Amino acid sequence: MKKLIFASFILFSCLSVKFADAQVSVGVGLNIGSQPDWGPVGYDNASYYYIPDVGAYYDVNAHQYIYFENNVWVHRGYLPGRYRNYNLYGGYKAVINDRDPWLRDNDYRTRYASYRGRHDQQMIRDSRDARYANHWRGVRQNERANHLNARARNENIRNRRQNQRAENLNRRGRAENQRNRHQNQRAQRENRDKKDAHQ
Repeated sequence: MKKLIFASFILFSCLSVKFADAQVSVGVGLNIGSQPDWGPVGYDNASYYYIPDVGAYYDVNAHQYIYFENNVWVHRGYLPGRYRNYNLYGGYKAVINDRDPWLRDNDYRTRYASYRGRHDQQMIRDSRDARYANHWRGVRQNERANHLNARARNENIRNRRQNQRAENLNRRGRAENQRNRHQNQRAQRENRDKKDAHQ
C-alpha cells in the first residue's frame, strides 16, 4: 500500500511539474498581440523584425526601431530621417527571435541581403486569421507625432546649417569689404604720397 501511495505521489509530482512547465512556455512564447499592423503573418512569437531595405531592427515588444547612428546602436520610436517616407507595409520583414540581433548585424545583413526590395510578404493588417484579431495597432497619433517631431528636428538642423552658411558668407563678405577698404586707404595714401613727391 505504501509503495502504491509513493508511486502515485511521484507520478503526480512529475505531471504537475510538466503542467507548470507547459504553462510557462505558453505564457512566454506568444506575443501576437504585440505584433504591429505591418508585421508579417504566420508567427505566434516574434521578438524582432529585421528590415533589410532599411538595415534596421524593430523590437516587437518595446515598439521601437533599432539602428546604427553616429557609431552607436540607438533605440527610437521612429526610423532615421533618410527613411521617413519608407512604407513599412510594403517592405520585407525577417522575424528574428535571437537576443540583441543587432550585435550580429553583419550575419543578418548578409543572410537577408537578397530580400531587399521584396514586396510579396503578407501583412497582419491584411490577414483574415482570427489569431490576429487583437494585434497591436499602435498609437498612430504618437507615431505620427514622433514622425513629425523627427521631421521638425531635421528641418531645424537644416535651417541651422543654412544659417551657419549664411553667417560664414557674411563673415567672408565683411572680411572682403575690410580688405577692400584697406586697399583703398593704401591706394589713397600712395596717391597722396605721389602728389606730395611731385610738389
